[in-house]
Amino acid sequence: MRFPPAIIQLRRAQLVLMLAVLVPTVLLTALGVVMLATSGSSTTIAIGVMVLAFTTTAVTGYILGSIFLGKGASLARVQNDFFSSVSHELRPPLTSIRLLLESLGDGRLSEAERPQVVALLAREVARLDDLLVRTLDLSRIQAGRHAFDMRPLTVAELVDDALAAFDAATLTRPTPIALELEPDLTVVGDRGTLARALANLLVNAWKYTGDDKRITLRAHADKRWVELRVEDNGIGLALDERRELFESFARGKGAREQRAPGVGLGLAIVRAIVRAHRGTVDVADSTPGKGSTFRIRLPRPRRRVADATAAPSLATHSTPGLS
Repeated sequence: MRFPPAIIQLRRAQLVLMLAVLVPTVLLTALGVVMLATSGSSTTIAIGVMVLAFTTTAVTGYILGSIFLGKGASLARVQNDFFSSVSHELRPPLTSIRLLLESLGDGRLSEAERPQVVALLAREVARLDDLLVRTLDLSRIQAGRHAFDMRPLTVAELVDDALAAFDAATLTRPTPIALELEPDLTVVGDRGTLARALANLLVNAWKYTGDDKRITLRAHADKRWVELRVEDNGIGLALDERRELFESFARGKGAREQRAPGVGLGLAIVRAIVRAHRGTVDVADSTPGKGSTFRIRLPRPRRRVADATAAPSLATHSTPGLS
């Protein structure tokens, strides 16, 4: 694995710092210990104490410097990985667009083939636009530049919005969502972004399950949290994949093997939105080949919304066009 120049320079700086600080510090520490152990004069003892104090300060400075350099190296690595991932995801649609434009420009296409090429161009442009929009949205949320409209809302309202977005994203194959919602649940947050986060989990569950799609959305509360769970019977995840799955452009092994559509930004956006609401998101349970359960936990408000509407305790959501 080749590291970028910025990371190499930071690693070299760490090595120089270690040699410039630790080696003299070890020698001075030994000298101070010897002076305290062998000398009986107060002057020598005072000098020994000062030497040990100096070495303690030097070690503290080294530790702090190593921490800052380490964080700098991590930031440089993350930046390099981000640009590498973006470049990797941009290359296919740009290559397709270039080839399609060349096909249109060289005059070899028949009149019957031109509409098909134009449709392919529109699809690739839409794919590119979706990637850029998602990347910008994620960057804006992570940087704290997104304006959230924080207000009390019921979980029933949030679920309704998420299901509407899910219906729009899955028109090619409408799928029922089983609902098990504790009544009168409320949270404080931005309705649009929270619904988007929940819809992303639902769409992921739909995308990574087979023909027999069984998806359940549950919501309940405990003393501190309102918990939303999306359960599916899909491809599942290995234990070592769960944490990295929420990183930008990260995709599970099963998704890569099945060549499922997506660029690996959906879960990163979910995590950014939930963190902005002081909540957590994780994989509560998953077994390869049997399904996964994704969990969002949001802080429970101290006071309930006065006009909260009760959600059904057990229901099934049917998408339009599904009998």
